[in-house]
Amino acid sequence: MKTIDLKGSGRVALGKDNTSKLRKSGNIPCVIYGNGDNISFAVEEAALHPLVYTPSAYLVNIDIDGRKEVAVMRELQFHPVSDAILHVDFYRIDHSKPITIDVPVALEGSPEGVKLGGKLQQLTRKVKISALSQHLPDVLNVDITTLGLGKSIFVGDLSFENVTILTPKSAVVCAVKMTRAAIGAAASAAANASTSASPAASAAKKK
Repeated sequence: MKTIDLKGSGRVALGKDNTSKLRKSGNIPCVIYGNGDNISFAVEEAALHPLVYTPSAYLVNIDIDGRKEVAVMRELQFHPVSDAILHVDFYRIDHSKPITIDVPVALEGSPEGVKLGGKLQQLTRKVKISALSQHLPDVLNVDITTLGLGKSIFVGDLSFENVTILTPKSAVVCAVKMTRAAIGAAASAAANASTSASPAASAAKKK
C-alpha cells in the first residue's frame, strides 16, 4: 500500500481553550491510539490535505518529535459549516495483526452492456477490508468487461487473495442500467429477428 509522511508535535496542554488556539494557529489536533499508549499531537493543516482530500488509502508514517509511528487514519471530524478539519484519529499498526481500512475500487474494462447502449453506474467507491499490512492493496481492481445490460456486480462477487472483505455482500459495486436507447435497440433487434424468421417459417408451412 502507498505511504505518506507526516510530521507532528506532541501536545501537553489539552482542553477546549488550548485546542481552539491550536486551530487558529493553523494546526490540527490529532491522536494516535491502539497497540500501545495514546499520544496527543498536532499537525499543520496543510500537511493533512494530501491524506484527507484524496480517494486513495495510505499507511501513514508519523514523526512526533522524533518518535516514529506507523498508522492508518481512522476517523475525521469536520466543522459542520465550513467543512474545515477539526480533529484526526490515527490507529497504530501492529504488523502481526490484521488492519481494517477502506480501499478504493477501480473498475477495469468496457462492459458489454455499455456497448449495447446501457449506462454504467458505480455505486460503491470504497470497500472496507481487513488484511495484514504487507498484503494491503492500493486499490481493488474489478473487471467489468462481461457485465451485461441490467446486470450488477455485488460486493459478495468480489474475492482477493489475502484480503477479507468487511463491507456487506449485498452492497452493489456497479451496474449497467437500461436506457431508452438500449431498450429501443433491443426492441429493434427483436423485430428484425422476427422479420428474418418469417420467410423461413412460411416456406416450412408450404412444404
